[in-house]
Amino acid sequence: MKGSKLMVETLLKEKVDTLFGITGGVIIPFYDSLYDYKDQIRNILVRHEQGAAHAAEGYARASGKVGTCISTSGPGACNLVTGIADAMMDSVPIVAIAGQVATSLIGNDAFQETDMIGITIPITKHNYQIRNTDDIPMVIRKAYKLAREGRPGPVYIDVPKDVQTNESNVQIPEKVDIPSYKPTLHPNPIQLKKAVKLMLEAERPLILAGGGTMIANAHKELLAFAETLVAPVSTTTMAKGIFPEDHPLSLHVTGMHGTEAANYAIINTDVLIAIGCRFSDRITGDTKSFQEGKKIIHIDIDPSEIGKNVNVEIPVVGDARIVLSELTKILISEGMKDKNKPSAWRKKLSEIMELCEAAEDKAIAEEGLTVKFCCKELSKFIKDTDIVTTGVGQHQMFGEHFIKRKTPRTWITSGGAGTMGFGLPAAMGAKVAMPNAEVYDFDGDGSFQMTSQELATLKEHKIKVVPMIMNNNYLGMVRQWLEIFQKKRYSGVSYSSNPSFQKMAEAYHLKGMTVTKKSEFVDALKQAKKSDETFLIDVKVVEEENILPMLPPASKLKEIIGGSVIFKQQWEDVLAARR
Repeated sequence: MKGSKLMVETLLKEKVDTLFGITGGVIIPFYDSLYDYKDQIRNILVRHEQGAAHAAEGYARASGKVGTCISTSGPGACNLVTGIADAMMDSVPIVAIAGQVATSLIGNDAFQETDMIGITIPITKHNYQIRNTDDIPMVIRKAYKLAREGRPGPVYIDVPKDVQTNESNVQIPEKVDIPSYKPTLHPNPIQLKKAVKLMLEAERPLILAGGGTMIANAHKELLAFAETLVAPVSTTTMAKGIFPEDHPLSLHVTGMHGTEAANYAIINTDVLIAIGCRFSDRITGDTKSFQEGKKIIHIDIDPSEIGKNVNVEIPVVGDARIVLSELTKILISEGMKDKNKPSAWRKKLSEIMELCEAAEDKAIAEEGLTVKFCCKELSKFIKDTDIVTTGVGQHQMFGEHFIKRKTPRTWITSGGAGTMGFGLPAAMGAKVAMPNAEVYDFDGDGSFQMTSQELATLKEHKIKVVPMIMNNNYLGMVRQWLEIFQKKRYSGVSYSSNPSFQKMAEAYHLKGMTVTKKSEFVDALKQAKKSDETFLIDVKVVEEENILPMLPPASKLKEIIGGSVIFKQQWEDVLAARR
């Protein structure tokens, strides 16, 4: 069969059911072969290749399966790069396939030729250029294996046009083996015992769950571990929802815009148990200060992450789900359940949580149509199984802080790369993966306009999501920084000429609603839920609202400003200095 048909047959072997992409000159043979498989593989024609890559990410993160995106060569493949880089930073399993000029033309600066292997080396887990049609099935199967196993990530495949049109008699292998790639899943038992010993000696233990716990589907094991150790749990934004945020041990999200309780805990813990967390600067601030007074147990499937950013007392390499299960067994064997006594540490953290929530509720009641208000109302309205994706910016941090999630894979956001435009196409991919869930894109006016053309894709392919745009006529996060740190020198952040997003939706033959009052927001949510297709909500929020607490860049975590309880004085000092 032709190489293009062999590509499709191999994708079916990998149980690929959906492709997001755009055709073009050198990928035509593949799309021509795909025509005969309409009933087996859904082909979603997006409006921009960045949207294809983000949709593949949303599909992967909602389902736990590998997402797939397709493009032609040159500019088409280059447009995938943003989404591929985003997937690399957040360890999202996607396979990106792009056409390439014929092998005889590679290196000749042919029309729409781009060295995608050179471009994608730093932003992929691995990449391939197929030069022989016989290699198609083995390469594709290896690509999906690499994308999903161990620490997941994106894999790029370059397929020259003649490789697609040439014929081959090769058989598709039932399975593939990569001898050089054998991730460590099962932890060293000696390291586990050392870790448990340190945990039992701790007076102020804290669990920090990172995105690796979500990837490993370790929500049940994390819950059992936390309840056995009786230790409070904070998460990174990538792990939001892995631990129920209504649980008594939950401190919610930590880091630059995390809760006061979570950040107070991470500053004052004596033993930090980090699982699947890469200790990014948004979590640690100044790393030297971050490590003071604490010993760190770091659990990760990727040994290169351990010790990369912070010094570690006890490293444990392995799959998060397996490691947590083993740790819980050892804790129980050590009689941990008999040692669960009242703790002054947990009591203090609970008091901080209660005081902060009371202060937040009071502020929301007194303020106008704020993003905080929308977050709180959305939390009350949606189901535990509904999915929230976000764009990137100030609204994203409001959502991280105030939209409560307690089910894994129901919070999907761009963490490491912080990619504006992520929210809408990611929502599309998530809805395709989980058609029975309501999917909400919690977005900002700046981020939304990066990929808003995907409204056309949603309409054409009858994919229903609910974009909610927190419209403050600014690039909100940068505006906040300029207000706080640059004395309101607002340079390059005003979006005063925003379109009517409701009319934009209508231009794409969809419905929408503009919200200008608090009393209208929930009604808009109700109308959106009743709609049988994408329904856009444009929320005219207060223009100069700030998401606090906030860690100033390059600062120590204990220098967080803007709290209502613990870090309140530091915020007062900032305001006084600004005045």
